[in-house]
Amino acid sequence: MISLIQIQKKIAEAIKQSGLTQQQISQALGINQTQISCYVHGKKMPALDTLANLCAILDLDANEILCLNDYNNRAVHISNSFNNVSNSNIKVGK
Repeated sequence: MISLIQIQKKIAEAIKQSGLTQQQISQALGINQTQISCYVHGKKMPALDTLANLCAILDLDANEILCLNDYNNRAVHISNSFNNVSNSNIKVGK
C-alpha cells in the first residue's frame, strides 16, 4: 500500500531537487511560501489542484510523486509470480 508519508517524501524531494526556491515555486502556484515550506517539511499536503500544478511547474510525473510507479511495479511482480506458479507443473489439491 502507498502511504501518505511516502508521498510527502516524494514531494519534498522533488521541491528540493528542482533548483527553484520556495519563493519561486509559491509565486508560480499563486500560494504563500509558507505552504511550500510545509510541504517540504511534511507538515501539510497540497490540495489536488495544487499538486497537479506543482507537477507541471517542476516537470514531474504525478505517478512518480504519488508512488504509483512503485505500486504498479510491485503489482506486476506479484502478478508474474502467480503466473509462474500457475504455469508450473505443481498440482494443488486432488
